[in-house]
Amino acid sequence: MALRINVPPLTRVSLVALIACSLVYQAAAYGRIKPTSPPASVPVPWIALIPQLSVYYPWVYITSTFAERNLLALLVAGATVLYGGKYLERAWGSAEFGKFLLVVILIPNVVATILYVLLFVITRSDFSAMLELQGSIAIQAAFLVAFKQLVPEHTVTILKGLVKIRVKHFPAIFLIANIISGVVFRTLPAAIHCWLGFLTSWAYLRFYKRQSDLSGTNTGGSTLRGDASETFAFAYFWPDVVHGPVAALADSIYNLLVSLRICTPFSTEEIESSNEQANARGESGLPSLMNQGGRRGGGGKREEAERRRALALKALDQRLQAATANRQQAAPAPPIPEASAPTSSAPDVKNDTQGSTTKV
Repeated sequence: MALRINVPPLTRVSLVALIACSLVYQAAAYGRIKPTSPPASVPVPWIALIPQLSVYYPWVYITSTFAERNLLALLVAGATVLYGGKYLERAWGSAEFGKFLLVVILIPNVVATILYVLLFVITRSDFSAMLELQGSIAIQAAFLVAFKQLVPEHTVTILKGLVKIRVKHFPAIFLIANIISGVVFRTLPAAIHCWLGFLTSWAYLRFYKRQSDLSGTNTGGSTLRGDASETFAFAYFWPDVVHGPVAALADSIYNLLVSLRICTPFSTEEIESSNEQANARGESGLPSLMNQGGRRGGGGKREEAERRRALALKALDQRLQAATANRQQAAPAPPIPEASAPTSSAPDVKNDTQGSTTKV
């Protein structure tokens, strides 16, 4: 019986790249270790991202994301790519998942390089220019944002049910944990990369990624630009206590980006369609993140097909109701017959009690 590998192609390629780049990095770093230098201080500029030297090795903007520094980081990154990549690639397709990966890998690395070069120009510190950036922390943050969009109400149980956390809370927990780790263990570059991955992923999914429109409320086509739903707004990534200040700040930045024509404002139809699809995702009972496609007979695919069918039927019903209402409004009112003129042949009948005359 042939061994069946139940991993989508792009996820498989990402896993191979992660293992290969990490092993090559470790081998190269080990070969450059000097008796007086700890392993962490040995740069490998042709596989890890060093801002001052990246212009000579442009491919490091991709390879540095897959180069992990130690075994524990490699195991965490491998689990992220395997389970997260498998779920997202099946939900979006290989083409859309590939675009998403390129965006959340390249943009954080490019922005981080610019930030550290500017810091070097201001402070003239070689630490900023020669800092070694590597690891999949940006991908991990980006995947959590994608899960928040797709399965926000899914609950993850830890320690045999003692701890239950909903997926929609994971991005904020991950960001706060990296900030604390950056301050305590002096891993601020990783914390900055985590935030860049989070912001890049949210901006791409919110404003740019194309998705199928199954709600039927959008008359502009069968696809939607971004996700304009209220539950995917930036403020909803944070606790309810800070929704107000975060929403005000996010709206100010959004209005600035719209005025600079970097972002295009959402139409009313796009907002309604996105809200419909967000509600459908919350009510459709999506499968487990850790067990996609594991059941026989393609149960996950059947559930997705049923969800799409229910949305299509709901959209058809809404369109029929709207068409019926429009026809009733557009139908002309029946003409009111004019009252005939009184004839002289009709006798008058006198009503003594009412004092009025009627025609018979």
